[in-house]
Amino acid sequence: MRLCVFTEPQLGATYEDQLAIARRAEELGFEAFFRSDHFLSPGVAGLPGPTDSWVTLGALARETSTIRLGTLVSSATFRLPGPLAIAVAQVDAMSSGRVELGLGTGWLEREHSAYGIPFPPVGERFDRLAEQLEIVKGLWATPSGATYSFEGRYYDLVESPALPKPVQPAGPPVIIGGKGPKRTPKLAARYADEFNVPFSSLRDTDAQYRRVVDAIEQEGRDGRAPIVFSFAQTIVCGRDDAEVRRRAEALGLDSKKPQDGQLYGTPERLAEDLHGFVAAGASRAFLQLLDLRDLDHLELIAAELAPRLN
Repeated sequence: MRLCVFTEPQLGATYEDQLAIARRAEELGFEAFFRSDHFLSPGVAGLPGPTDSWVTLGALARETSTIRLGTLVSSATFRLPGPLAIAVAQVDAMSSGRVELGLGTGWLEREHSAYGIPFPPVGERFDRLAEQLEIVKGLWATPSGATYSFEGRYYDLVESPALPKPVQPAGPPVIIGGKGPKRTPKLAARYADEFNVPFSSLRDTDAQYRRVVDAIEQEGRDGRAPIVFSFAQTIVCGRDDAEVRRRAEALGLDSKKPQDGQLYGTPERLAEDLHGFVAAGASRAFLQLLDLRDLDHLELIAAELAPRLN
């Protein structure tokens, strides 16, 4: 089980907060530092306000050296596909090939209206996501010296030089995630290097993995590497029940009644829970840490939970 730190900076985090946890995660041996791509949260906006995900990751790329970096997930409504491909390729170069791109439809209407971003109906958002995935991967795969063109319903590219190229030969891994039972598995089968189920029960996560496997069998992978299965869960870890309760209450969570997508407990109990996801086929865990300033929490997970998962 490979462990990734997953953060939600829109809840209230400066760039310095994100840099501190990314550097400490790197020192502690976590595989990756991921952040959400949101401009607001469903609840109260946190100070100092949102930070742009790809601006932040570009800066982190120059201030870290080994940890992988990415979004879970960027919204296809936020950026045009050509400029997105350029930005991600540039951050890939800045990090010497440590970037991954999570891309989704977008879902929080309020953040779109707050910042003047169009928010089309869900069907159109899926259509746009499919075209963006085709374009981004097509631009990265175009041989140097050749051009790339695309004619779609929402986006047209005419003889693009398809530059810059990412450092990673096949381009940064693309992560698709979600709970939708039909279009999401089909998009994952066609475009994804990794499929992530966010904040779901083990039963629902396993069912969604099976849908993706079925979609892959129908789509075919044409010699590509097998898809990686991963999941995201909010983690509250404590050395004993009292510490678990203290951390949960500080976050406004009820440690006695975890919801789907929330795992609370000591390292021993959390290891048991996470091994269930391994049995379902997952090889990568995105551990959502809601308090970016609680570095002791991160250190406890690295020292006491991580060894129980290997």
